[in-house]
Amino acid sequence: MTATTIEGTTDGTPVAGDGDRGTARRFGTLAMALAVVVGLLLGYAGGLLTPQLTRPGDASVEAGFARDMTTHHAQAVEMGLIAFQRGTDQEVRTIGGDIALAQQGDIGAMQTWLRSWELDPTGSQPRMAWMPGGTEMVRDGLMPGMATPEQMAQLRDAQGKDLDVLFLDLMIKHHIGGIHMVDALLDASDEPDVVQAAQTMKNTQQTELTNLQNALKRIQG
Repeated sequence: MTATTIEGTTDGTPVAGDGDRGTARRFGTLAMALAVVVGLLLGYAGGLLTPQLTRPGDASVEAGFARDMTTHHAQAVEMGLIAFQRGTDQEVRTIGGDIALAQQGDIGAMQTWLRSWELDPTGSQPRMAWMPGGTEMVRDGLMPGMATPEQMAQLRDAQGKDLDVLFLDLMIKHHIGGIHMVDALLDASDEPDVVQAAQTMKNTQQTELTNLQNALKRIQG
């Protein structure tokens, strides 16, 4: 998906007026909400179509990863939607929309795994217990890279360039933490379909991380 096709023109031609801009922004928000729902449904479908030859248990690496990464992703979806809806830089808006859509799809797939394994969305193990040394990485209930409640409140209230810069800074840290969690899953899991999905997740986030870093350098430069 490309946010530039939702709002305004791509050739630099200004829109007719404030009313047109408001209409385009509302249309873009509705289109993005619909795209997120479609991504979620596709994620569920992907999980349902994944053959399960084994069934990981409640305390397994795979179940712990699915639960914790769902929570991790949920914050990224909110951050991405804030950037898409209210960012002033077009690249920031595009990146935010792409992240929200991709990670909502991942959430759908991971929740489908848990249902197919007949496991609850929340388990009996502490957060990050599936990862060696993981519980020690949790700070005030937050997993690696996650923004604090105060930072999220600041992002929700931010405007203009300040919003763009804060989003990029927080999402860079968020992705670094998420990639670290994916690497731990890849080192520990032997479930082929989970490993394949996690590797795709990592590849996507590494590409997005490069784009986030480049955008931050451009805006701050």
